[in-house]
Amino acid sequence: MIHFNEDNVPTRLSIAHLIFLLNQHKDRLLEKYLKPFNITGPQFRVMRLIMVEGIETPSELTRLLSIDSGAMTRMLDRLEQRNILVRERCPHDRRQVRLKPTAEGLALSDQVQGLAADLLNELTAELSHDELNELDRLVRKMLVPTGLLDEPKQQTNLNQEECGSQS
Repeated sequence: MIHFNEDNVPTRLSIAHLIFLLNQHKDRLLEKYLKPFNITGPQFRVMRLIMVEGIETPSELTRLLSIDSGAMTRMLDRLEQRNILVRERCPHDRRQVRLKPTAEGLALSDQVQGLAADLLNELTAELSHDELNELDRLVRKMLVPTGLLDEPKQQTNLNQEECGSQS
């Protein structure tokens, strides 16, 4: 549906700008929460996907986070250097890599476990339960046609492939 034309697009405080401001606020909050643990927001998101949702491959992380493979490789390098995770070759296909948390990574994950809930509670504190549900519904509706939204059920099914075509 077309809502805007060249005559009615606001230059300031458009929906795009408001989404941008909200994302910036969320990133600042996340950095504040993570500062004591010396990890960045992107590293935290990767850790959660690996340790909470069981994502095992760099390609799946790249797809879920919508970032390029070079950036993901650099991120995984940093997490591996910090002994938070290790890359293991798939025994059935040496070209495939699986990501596994280390004991240190699991300990860090336990320490930051509640941060996501704290962050989301602070970010959405001004919304009622119904408003939050409606915001969730609308954002998902906007994301579905982009292909960027991946439901957990689909993620689980993708992870169960045995050293498949993902790398």
